[in-house]
Amino acid sequence: MAAQLTEEVGGNRGEARALQAEFGDLHQRIHNAEWRIAAAERAKASVAAMLGELADLGFSWREIAQLVRVSVPAVQKWRKGDRASGESRLRLASLLAACDLIGEHYMVDEIASWFEMPLSAAAPVTPIDLYSADRADLVFEFGSGHADPEALLTQFDPGWRDRYRSDFEVFEAGDGNRSLRSRA
Repeated sequence: MAAQLTEEVGGNRGEARALQAEFGDLHQRIHNAEWRIAAAERAKASVAAMLGELADLGFSWREIAQLVRVSVPAVQKWRKGDRASGESRLRLASLLAACDLIGEHYMVDEIASWFEMPLSAAAPVTPIDLYSADRADLVFEFGSGHADPEALLTQFDPGWRDRYRSDFEVFEAGDGNRSLRSRA
């Protein structure tokens, strides 16, 4: 009886894993479709209006430039009325749409400062870094709160632990204050 129950539960567990993977993939596809549709709608606004909205959300011109993968002078020219390429216009609209989705679905209030926040205390990687590297999927997953931030870091950069490992550690000194010392 126990062996039969073990086999049945094991089978159900396998089905649950398959369903989880299937629904995870479906959720990601639907979320990406929602993002594309929202970006197309956002792209109807002028470049100046999109820049103004991003600034109102708290993004600096430098951050906007990094997120849409252009130079700061390009953003400054757009602010003065110069024309942006279609690709840059879509990137601005996509960023605004991503901010909308993160705010609506994941209840992030101060979106620009959230984008600046490291995923983990173990590495200085932020959602800005993920997004500007075309990993909006990881930004959305981080926003959802359903993923381990260190697992997301590993998806983004498998060598992050070695890259950000320090030869120093923080410890509590005899006077009760925090201090640094060599790990060696």
